[in-house]
Amino acid sequence: MTTSPCDPVAPAAPTAQNNTGLSRLALKRVLIDTYHENVAYMHRDCDIYRAEGFKALSKVEVRTNGQSVLATLNVVDDPAIVACGELGLSKAAFGQLGVPDGHTVTVSQAEPATSIGALHRKLAGERLDLNDFKAIVHDIAEYNYSKIELTAFVVATHRDELDREEVYFLTQAMIDVGRKLNWHENLVVDKHCIGGIPGNRTSMLVVPIVAAHGMLCPKTSSRAITSPAGTADTMEVLAKVELPINELEDMVRVHRGCLAWGGTANLSPADDVLISVERPLSLDSAGQMVASILSKKIAAGSSHLVLDIPIGPTAKVRSMPDAQRLRRLFEYVARRMHLSLDVVITDGRQPIGYGIGPVLEARDVMRVLENDPRAPVDLRQKSLRLAGRLIECDPDVRGGDGFAIARDILDSGRALAKMNAIISAQGSHSFNHNQPGLGQLSFEVRASSAGTVTSIDNLQLARIAGLAGAPKVKSAGVDLACKLGDSVLADALLYRVHANFPADLEFARQATKRSTGYTIGDATTLVHAFVEF
Repeated sequence: MTTSPCDPVAPAAPTAQNNTGLSRLALKRVLIDTYHENVAYMHRDCDIYRAEGFKALSKVEVRTNGQSVLATLNVVDDPAIVACGELGLSKAAFGQLGVPDGHTVTVSQAEPATSIGALHRKLAGERLDLNDFKAIVHDIAEYNYSKIELTAFVVATHRDELDREEVYFLTQAMIDVGRKLNWHENLVVDKHCIGGIPGNRTSMLVVPIVAAHGMLCPKTSSRAITSPAGTADTMEVLAKVELPINELEDMVRVHRGCLAWGGTANLSPADDVLISVERPLSLDSAGQMVASILSKKIAAGSSHLVLDIPIGPTAKVRSMPDAQRLRRLFEYVARRMHLSLDVVITDGRQPIGYGIGPVLEARDVMRVLENDPRAPVDLRQKSLRLAGRLIECDPDVRGGDGFAIARDILDSGRALAKMNAIISAQGSHSFNHNQPGLGQLSFEVRASSAGTVTSIDNLQLARIAGLAGAPKVKSAGVDLACKLGDSVLADALLYRVHANFPADLEFARQATKRSTGYTIGDATTLVHAFVEF
């Protein structure tokens, strides 16, 4: 005798009512990564689906053992995903309940998020107060918003730019929701870049330098949002970055620094949820950027922050007036949050270093730390200047002496020793920068004519590295041979693209045919940078 998809799956999972009137189903873990969205799966022919009047993409509440999660309902027709007596939950939602497969759960229509009224007012262009933002951010962090509602909030705050008071409110709300670290020290330093420049792995040099100086620098970083590598992606080539919070705190107290992924620390958790929407939309408004960066740094316990704002034709910030406006917004919110902030406007006309992609960027970092003659000079110099600015936060250091102190720490090998100690403490991965294990497939991009490299498109090179597989494929990326101002002959090597899979290699190759990202011309047309260093 054959069974239908809607035959009961087990005696423990009746499609019935319990004494509270809620419908019971057997829980099933559905191995789908829905990226910061709780999703529930119910069979279309399930009795409860019809009886309760559920609709696809509506919000449902799933309860068991005193725990509950809100989830967006997906309706399925394939019993291999869920049968009629089952309720499926995505990986993230399943983990929040903390019960095994087959456990009985109840499911009901969810009440709208309490902050939905404030969201609607923002959509109408109204100005929100602190309590409004606290309510919205709380619901975001608790996964009470669907992806549609999240998108509405992100777009509303992008379209109708938040005023500086609202940015402060959003920052404060994001801090209040998550964990806040307290290191019980007066001086806790950090460095951050607003992003958009490939290869800009200065944090991986700044942290060991300032930690070797004795300053506390608990660096928690994100993974790549739209770039071919984030600091966490590159550090993961060298060591574990997903550390339990108690381990992270212990190692920072011992070694004075870390380079870890911030997701496990639960610092400003609403930010990670918002990023899951901002990433596919490629939205990064000034207000959201300020709230994202400062909430993470303040929640991590930082008292002093050096912030890098690169400017250039293909950077996030394209002009000095725009950079100054962004600087003033950061400074206003930091002042309200009692964070000492030093904003540095830097050259963002081209990638920093030679490598674009996790393995290539890790190679560049280790060459700088080892004072290897092949190390990229621009990465070394920029890192020393940023580290010097942080070292000058030390009350025992005279203003202007920071760069020389940082250079001595790097040249003497103390920064390398500190980095090796941090790598060991986090859990070392085998990596040799002389044989970095690049993607086995590659092709070269060469100059079509002789001349001078007058411009390099950050966005296009990041796109090519991404198409080659970075950052998911850590050995993929772009290895540069020429930088701005270099003289080249016709057919000279500009860069080499590495990939692990033929399809990725072909995607990258087609992108280079549309645009190499390099302009070769007359040296007199080279645009100079008017920045602080």
